[in-house]
Amino acid sequence: MNTPKLIAARVMITSAIGLFCINFAWAGIPIQHWTQPQGARVYLVESPAIPMVDVQIDLDAGSRRDPADQPGLANLMATSTSNGVRASHAAPALDENQLSEAWADLGASFGGSASADRMSFALRSLTYPDILDQAVALAARQIGEPAFPEGPWLRDRPKRIASLKEANTRPATLAARAFNRAVYGDHPYGYEPTEASLLRTNVQHMRELHARVLRACAVQVSIVGALNRAQADALVTKLLARLPQAGCAKPPPVPEVQPLAAASDQRIAFASAQAHVLVGQPGFKRNEPDFFALTVGNHILGGGGFTARLTEEVREKRGLTYSVYSFFAPGLHAGAFTVGLQTRPDQAEQALSLVREVLSLFVMQGPSDKELQAAKDNLIGGFALRIDSNKKLLDNVANIAWNRLPLDYLDTWTQQIDKLTAADVRAAMARVLQPDRMATVVLGAPDPVR
Repeated sequence: MNTPKLIAARVMITSAIGLFCINFAWAGIPIQHWTQPQGARVYLVESPAIPMVDVQIDLDAGSRRDPADQPGLANLMATSTSNGVRASHAAPALDENQLSEAWADLGASFGGSASADRMSFALRSLTYPDILDQAVALAARQIGEPAFPEGPWLRDRPKRIASLKEANTRPATLAARAFNRAVYGDHPYGYEPTEASLLRTNVQHMRELHARVLRACAVQVSIVGALNRAQADALVTKLLARLPQAGCAKPPPVPEVQPLAAASDQRIAFASAQAHVLVGQPGFKRNEPDFFALTVGNHILGGGGFTARLTEEVREKRGLTYSVYSFFAPGLHAGAFTVGLQTRPDQAEQALSLVREVLSLFVMQGPSDKELQAAKDNLIGGFALRIDSNKKLLDNVANIAWNRLPLDYLDTWTQQIDKLTAADVRAAMARVLQPDRMATVVLGAPDPVR
């Protein structure tokens, strides 16, 4: 089905998408929002410059809701929808190869995944009616009528187990797992698939999860593309037509991530050329009112690359590491705040001590006026890069929808950054971070003399 129209459109998309979205950065980004009669919440940014559309379907069925003995089930279920669809009405069953070929013939794509908070399905297609209608119909079958055949799962499970075993040989993986356990404790944010959990998972578990959570009334749909509101509404209706339309009971609450009661210090022996050092704690939720102040604070502390204070002190002045960084990972619950670096094993204690010193001083004193202005200039100047592709713009729209942020969030983003004071940043960082109660993991360094 590689018609001249399809080939020409692909070239047009490649050449135009960046220019179009960069133009968006200098103008308002109007987000339309409505709720369909069955309960689906729809968010739309009309993007008429090129004949394509990106769609993301999200629902509250991420890995934080996985059974404790089956971590990763949500992601397995979502990704396995590509393994084939059942026969339905006049449409024949399609196995994984036939389904893949059907998407390739359309020049479109559709697939599922799950993060800690949400399960997501993403569709990308040209908007020519003869192509889009088929793509939406096929996506509706894949999300609503997946077959979950046993053969592909029995084939893929050994590969996943082998991948886990290989990951267990990598120092960065082992350090990160130990750090997540130290920060999250028993919270589902810290769950990870294991060989045992994969072995006790079968396709019936996937079918049961799909039947339980996939409801048209439970989803939010974010759309960026060459569609008007009426066309987008019709697309969503058709896309969700094969899902149950009702039965959306509110899911049970997930416990919050608990603050750390005390500092912890874990040393892991490992024969590695570099020691891996991680320091952190539970951070904050994404709907935190001080989100912008914390974003700027982290940029100054360790998220701003070569301009960050940690980089200046640990790398530039003392040469203890090639890279040191910090970041927040906010979600529906308090995601981790993390400082990380790699260094020579014999320098690990010096680097760790310096990180703790810089972190404590920053939380106590906050940024200087010079640091604050540099961070503002960097973040505001780089704002266009946050929405310079359809995918990035869609990610932002879906983020606004998921976290119930104001519809003018992107329009006011630079203003929110610009109005912050050094006192705002210091107060926010001091309220969230407790340097004397952080978890530390050091892998691959000799035990310190105590």
